Amino acid sequence: MSTWWLLQSHLTATLLISILAAVLGSLQIGYHTGNINAPAKIIEEFFNHTWRSRHNASMPDHSLTLLWSLSVSIKDFGALLGSLGVKYLADTYGRRNSILIVNCLSVVGACLMFLSKASESFEVLILGRLVFGLFCGLVMSLNPLYIQEVSPTNLRGAFATLNQVSFASGILMGMVAGLETLLGTEHNWAMMLSLSLIPALLQYLLLPFCPESPRFLLINRGVEDKAQTGECHSLLRLRGNVDKVQTELEEMKEEAAHTQSAVTIHDFFRKRSYRQPIIIVLIVNLGSQLSGFNAIINYSTKMFQAKFDEAKYLTLGVGAVNVTFTLVAVSNVSRAGRRKLLLTGFISIAVCNLLMTIVDSLRSLQVLLVFCLISAYELGPGPISWFIAAELFDQPSRPIAMAFTSMLNWGGKFVLALLFPPLLKILGAYVYLLFMMVALLAFILTWIRLPETKGRTFDDIAEEFRGAEDIQAKYNHLKWSSKTL
Repeated sequence: MSTWWLLQSHLTATLLISILAAVLGSLQIGYHTGNINAPAKIIEEFFNHTWRSRHNASMPDHSLTLLWSLSVSIKDFGALLGSLGVKYLADTYGRRNSILIVNCLSVVGACLMFLSKASESFEVLILGRLVFGLFCGLVMSLNPLYIQEVSPTNLRGAFATLNQVSFASGILMGMVAGLETLLGTEHNWAMMLSLSLIPALLQYLLLPFCPESPRFLLINRGVEDKAQTGECHSLLRLRGNVDKVQTELEEMKEEAAHTQSAVTIHDFFRKRSYRQPIIIVLIVNLGSQLSGFNAIINYSTKMFQAKFDEAKYLTLGVGAVNVTFTLVAVSNVSRAGRRKLLLTGFISIAVCNLLMTIVDSLRSLQVLLVFCLISAYELGPGPISWFIAAELFDQPSRPIAMAFTSMLNWGGKFVLALLFPPLLKILGAYVYLLFMMVALLAFILTWIRLPETKGRTFDDIAEEFRGAEDIQAKYNHLKWSSKTL
């Protein structure tokens, strides 16, 4: 009841449209994460056919395995590279405009993937996924950044989780579109890869009418009139209430007074008040990405094929469970808080991985455990890992923090997508023990390090970490004074 009242009291049409327009980017990313799974054999045959037409011989099996791993993982490598541009774009062009700019990479990537079949070139397909990967690395940082900064404090977590809901929904759509009964066929797979153009074009239609982040305008640009009542009316359009605008504006001014005007990458890693948040971001993001979820999303069809005749439909079940529990996370993240959900998620993932090693020969139980692992991931580590950095850092450092988050997330995805097939061949079911150890380590370190951020303003959270810098400054002053005496 209280959650519904909060939604009604803070939700305006402008805020809702702004959030929905932003998450169209993560929908595209989810789509290209899920659509490559079911038609894997058909696309591999395309690789083989292309190779035979050039060399009059079939591609060796180990080369085909390596090329397929590269094709899947190259998107994540591109995302890792794209993360490097987050700070420049976000601080130069603003949060909303940056999302619009990078959307062109999605369009170019989808077009290249579509043209790969007609050009009979698997290199064009791989290039298309690389270009699309650049888009992934940028938009999965810019989206949470924009959403966090336009959302009211008590709905910040729920709205940021919608980014993951859109991502999970895109994965399910991609899995459905990739089925052989729909578009995952020898004739239609290239067209299936191009369908992300629809949400990309829809985003170009909606997002220009949404306001820029008021925090960016006031704190980064120092444009108070634009943030409140000037030509953009950003905060007033988002809140729809003058009293709420005044209260939030005062909170932003207070935050601006406590922060320096600009933060370089060198400052980010040197400043003492950022060290604890950096450690937390490392723990949460690497723990999320290296605990097994991405191996299941990328390779579930191949994992199930050895034991089930209709593996692709079990993969569809994975996608459905993924969406269901991201929706559950939307309501829980504001009520239960970030810390509790992360701890519950990590320990549950660890248990699931342990049991998957033990029951490897019991097919039905393994499927159940895969579903449980997906549920645990999406209840906490999945959505929270993408936006926790935006809550832990102040305004000037937030774009760098989100770029750092994106690099960790996509770097983890890339490593896992590239190494999981050979690791599975070498270790068999024991590979899940590696995932278990990562999840356990993330649980322990999250327990020790992470404070709760639910319902707290950005400045209040930053104040907690500024305390460490103040203590060190006093210590340095006393040390210097004792030397001079």
